[in-house]
Amino acid sequence: MTRPRHYPRTPQPRLNLSSPRRIHVVGVGGPGMSALAIMLAERGHVVSGSEIRESDVLDTLRSVGVSVIMGQKADNVTDVDVVAYSTAIPDDNVELVTAREKGITVLHRGDVLGSLSLDDRVIAVAGTHGKTTTSALLLSMLRGAGQDPSYVIGAEVRDLGRGAGNGRDNVMVVELDESDGTAEVVPVESVIITNIDIDHLDYFITPENIDTAFFDIASLVTHHVVLCVDDIGGARLLPRLRDDFLQRGTSTTVVTYGSTADADVRISGFTETAIGTKFVVSVLGQDYHVMLPLRGWHNALNCTAAIAMAHAYGVDVDISIVCAASFGGVARRFEECATVREALLIDDYAHLPAEIAAVVHAAHGHPRRQGKVIAVFQPNRFHRIAQMADDYADCFQLADVVVITDIYASGTTPIEGVTGKLVADAITTQHPDAHVIWAPTRADVIGAVLQVLSAGDVCISMGCGDIGQLPLEITAQVKL
Repeated sequence: MTRPRHYPRTPQPRLNLSSPRRIHVVGVGGPGMSALAIMLAERGHVVSGSEIRESDVLDTLRSVGVSVIMGQKADNVTDVDVVAYSTAIPDDNVELVTAREKGITVLHRGDVLGSLSLDDRVIAVAGTHGKTTTSALLLSMLRGAGQDPSYVIGAEVRDLGRGAGNGRDNVMVVELDESDGTAEVVPVESVIITNIDIDHLDYFITPENIDTAFFDIASLVTHHVVLCVDDIGGARLLPRLRDDFLQRGTSTTVVTYGSTADADVRISGFTETAIGTKFVVSVLGQDYHVMLPLRGWHNALNCTAAIAMAHAYGVDVDISIVCAASFGGVARRFEECATVREALLIDDYAHLPAEIAAVVHAAHGHPRRQGKVIAVFQPNRFHRIAQMADDYADCFQLADVVVITDIYASGTTPIEGVTGKLVADAITTQHPDAHVIWAPTRADVIGAVLQVLSAGDVCISMGCGDIGQLPLEITAQVKL
C-alpha cells in the first residue's frame, strides 16, 4: 500500500477506533501529525511517534501521553496495530516498509482523521489560503459561547498552546487539507471555503480538478456552506453549488461573505491600526464593529468567515467579536518574533503567491515600519516550483529587498535544474529594477539580511519549511 498519488484518491477502509488501539505516527512532530497524535491520545489510544529532531511540540505531545521516539527505525513499529503517515513521508521510509512487511495496517493521515471524526459533527475549514487562522478563530468563538468542540488544526493555537484537543461536545473543528485527498475522506457537516487557488498540481494534475474537489467537498455538506464571494474561485463555485442544491432539493444553506454588496455577511470599513485591524461586519442587516489583533485584509476576511459560521451554529455575533478582539493568533502567522538593530523581524507560513502578496502588504502597512520591507522567501517542494516559479514574479512588489533561498523539499524528490533561483529569476525578469538577492544557503540568507537591515525596517521571513527559525538565527548572529 502506497500513498495516494493523484486526484481522486482511493479511500482506505475505515479504522475501528471504538476501543483503544496502538497507533504509531511517523514524523509525529509535523503540524498535522502532532495534532492527530494529540487527538488520538486524548481519546484513549496508545500513541507513539517518531521524529528526527527535537522541538517544542514534542514536549506538548509527551505531556498528553504520546511516547516520542527520536530517530526512525524498524523496531519502532514492532508492537503496534496501526502506522499513520503523511504525504511528506517517502514510501521507502524504514518504518513504513517494516510495517507493511509485518502486515501491520498502514494508513494515510487523512484516513485516520476520517475514522477519528466519524462520530462527530465536523465543521471544516477548507481553502487554499487562510485555513489555519480561520479554524482557530472559529474555535475561539464557539468556545467563547460555552461550547466545547474537539479540534484538529495544523498549527499551534497560541491561546491553547497546542493544535488539537478533545472536547466534551460531539462537534469537531477540522482544518481540512485538500492537498492529498484528506478532504475526500473526512465526513463534513458544515464547511467554510476561504478561497480556491491553483496549488498541489502534483496531486490534482489540472486546475479543473481543483474546482471539482472543492465542489465535491461542499456538495456533500448537510448543514451550512460558508463561501467567500470576493474570491474568484469562490464566486465561480457559487452558482454551480446552488444549482446542485436546488436540483437535489437539499436543505443545506449557503452563506456568502465578502465586501460585495450582495454578500450575506458583508465586510466594510477596513482600517489598519496600531494593534491590528478594525472593520465592520454586517449580519442580517445589522452592523457590528470588529477589532482584530491581526494584520491584513486577508485576516479580516478570515475573521468574517468565522463569524458567519459561528453565527450559523448559534453564536451571538457580539460574543464572536469579543473573542476576535482577544484572539492570540496561531504559530507562524505574521508572528512578531524579535527586534534586531531597531528593526522588526516577523515570520509567516506564507508560501503561495497570493499569500505572500497579502503578507508583504501587511508588512508594508505595519505602523512600526519607518524604513524598508525586507522579504525573505524559502520556496517549497520541487514539483511546485517547477510548475509555478513564474507565478511568484509579481507578489513581492511592495518589498524593497527580496531574498530568495533554495527549495525546502518537504519530502519531494529533487528535479534537475529546479532550485529557488527560478523564483529569483522570475522576479528580476518581470521587474528588472527589483533588488533581489539569491541566497541559496541559510548562511547566505543571514548574511544578506544583516547587510541590508537597518533601524525602522520590517523583515518578513516566509515559507512552510524551516525558514521559521530565521528570526532566532539572525538574533543569535547579532549577539555573537
